[in-house]
Amino acid sequence: MPSTPKKIVTVGDIHCGADQLFLIAGPCVIESEAVMMETAEQLKRIAGRLGLPLLFKSSFMKDNRSALEHYHGPGLEAGLRLLARVRAEFDLPVVTDVHYPEQVAPVAEVADVIQIPAYLCMQTTLVVAAAQTGKTVNLKHGQFLAPSNMAKPVKKIEASGGTRILLTERGYTFGYNDLVVDPRSFYELNQIGYPVIFDITHSIRRYGIPSKDPRGSNREYLTTIARAGVAAGVDGLFVEAHPDPSQALCDAASQVPLRDLEAFLTPLLDIHRLVQPYRG
Repeated sequence: MPSTPKKIVTVGDIHCGADQLFLIAGPCVIESEAVMMETAEQLKRIAGRLGLPLLFKSSFMKDNRSALEHYHGPGLEAGLRLLARVRAEFDLPVVTDVHYPEQVAPVAEVADVIQIPAYLCMQTTLVVAAAQTGKTVNLKHGQFLAPSNMAKPVKKIEASGGTRILLTERGYTFGYNDLVVDPRSFYELNQIGYPVIFDITHSIRRYGIPSKDPRGSNREYLTTIARAGVAAGVDGLFVEAHPDPSQALCDAASQVPLRDLEAFLTPLLDIHRLVQPYRG
């Protein structure tokens, strides 16, 4: 359990790190307007039925695709327009990634949470630029970094005036096209003192295999690692969801179909309620 009290980070009316589990969800990357609006509408309906606070996430750009011909997203301007529409029409906080410092200011005008991709969590200029906006920063745990070392980019944010920080676990890679979730990381991240999120769907990706290939994820582990993370005391869940993952333009093998999402989340909420009295 955390040795110091964990900070509560408020995003809109969502109190991240409080007793209630929260959800970050949406398509991996921004696709058509129809896909975005359908996903936001269904997510809000599902979250409402479950009493689960929701932040909508999608990326306007994926700058780490394995091949040039793979879809990289609509770009900054078009992507932010769609995110702004989702935010306004569905009254949802929105989360999106930044890859370069020059993207930070325009993203801060639209997004409630600026997300630092895992590969870039140690990039000082990017992290500092995000911190200086005053927005909440979701710092994704680098696949290459010991969990206790996530305290280092956190200190960069704090030294730049940032006090609204979320930490997201998404597995480790050992250079063999696989990701491993180590439950010890949830304990270590909790020691840093900010709300901890478990990015479940990115944690089952298999590197080196196109995301449209059914072999591009270890989907059979999805339920097991999700339940383990919640039992370990995470504060929030990160689930990429899509109306039809087989047709998704990114991470098709690992996104959760919207039709299955409520059944997937329900036992996780039950586990959270069970362990809540024992979370420090």
